[in-house]
Amino acid sequence: MTDIPRRAVSRTAKLAALPLGFAGRTVLGMGKRVTGLASDVISAEIQQRTAEQLFSVLGQLKGGAMKFGQALSVFEAALPEEIAAPYRQALTKLQEAAPPLPAASVHKVLAEQLGPAWRDRFVSFDDSPAAAASIGQVHRAVWRLPDGSGRSVAVKIQYPGAGDALLADLKQLSRLGAMFRAIQPGLDIKPLLAELRERITEELDYELEAESQRAFAAGYADDPEIYVPEVCFASSRVLVTEWIEGTPLADIIRSGSEEQRDEAGRLMATLHLSAPARAGLLHADPHPGNFRLLPDGRLGVIDFGAVARMPEGTPEPIGRIAGLALRGDADGVEAGLRAEGFVSGAEPIDAHALLEFLRPMLEPIAADEFRFTRAWLRAEATRLASPRSPAYQLSRQLNLPPSYLLIHRVTLGSIGVLCQLEAKAPYRGILERWLPGFAPVG
Repeated sequence: MTDIPRRAVSRTAKLAALPLGFAGRTVLGMGKRVTGLASDVISAEIQQRTAEQLFSVLGQLKGGAMKFGQALSVFEAALPEEIAAPYRQALTKLQEAAPPLPAASVHKVLAEQLGPAWRDRFVSFDDSPAAAASIGQVHRAVWRLPDGSGRSVAVKIQYPGAGDALLADLKQLSRLGAMFRAIQPGLDIKPLLAELRERITEELDYELEAESQRAFAAGYADDPEIYVPEVCFASSRVLVTEWIEGTPLADIIRSGSEEQRDEAGRLMATLHLSAPARAGLLHADPHPGNFRLLPDGRLGVIDFGAVARMPEGTPEPIGRIAGLALRGDADGVEAGLRAEGFVSGAEPIDAHALLEFLRPMLEPIAADEFRFTRAWLRAEATRLASPRSPAYQLSRQLNLPPSYLLIHRVTLGSIGVLCQLEAKAPYRGILERWLPGFAPVG
């Protein structure tokens, strides 16, 4: 057996072991409860072990599975505190950490992509990675400019075999489709998985990422609130961009002042709502590792591998339907959602029940200001996930059109981060400025 098939088998075995591990811990907990041990002690023990295994396995896999773990880390704010606590530290590590690639492998990729004299392109290069992500890791270096001077840069290097690994992980994770169908029968999962696979596969092309980053940099050139670092060099597997200093959002979530957290939340909302109009793109990977609060107060944005291409801006129906919902127009909301494919044309649905389903989600834009909190997100998660809830029953009649997949992902991911920040800001005003079709509520 060659190394590549052996690694593929190993990755598959590790992925398969995750649900088995969860099941084993659940059985262990049941057995100990029978023996009379306290259920809260059992639960904490099981949750801690599960969190450790989840980080270990997803971190080693790096590819699609680690992306899945990074997405999960954003939503720990939705979990009850007694459950979230053991997961928080393990999952948030996935946002900026992964087992490093050896220096010899890094040098080999650089030689393949920049040529055998790759060291001449740099004044200096640090072999120890500064950060690691799902399909590559970042090294700090000084890029040699034409006049011989240097510029501090971030060098993103794709893991060898990352493409095959990513596709293999996506194939394994696509098995979750059956679970989603069981939870929400109205969801047409096949085209959603195809769209997700296509978008995630794009992240393998660093030249495409560089193109997206340049578009964002042009859209936010000289902006007083948002900063996008300049691209210095790009090839298919190496991307060199300006290094930016700042406080990672994860640090602000953990120990930032209320003022810092509020401002970070306002800037994140501004970025995501304004980008389609300003850059024709949507930054589609809203986890805290991709943002820095710069010393001058701007939000520094990195990692443009995952984007939604929106040359015509945000679809107008999103803002229009949100405005109709805030004004209580149940029939208008139902008609708008049906026209966009969120409601099956063949399925009758109670328009007033649909409006009541949506209204709590729109609470953040129903007032001039709103503070996102973990408690609010937990309440919404409970309302939508409880099988006995009217909201859960109604959601089973709804679909997510593939064209809205990344918009939905960014919205949910951003809300997760805003709740981690517990950020207060005038979100409705930001929508009024940047969201097409969203009329002020009188």
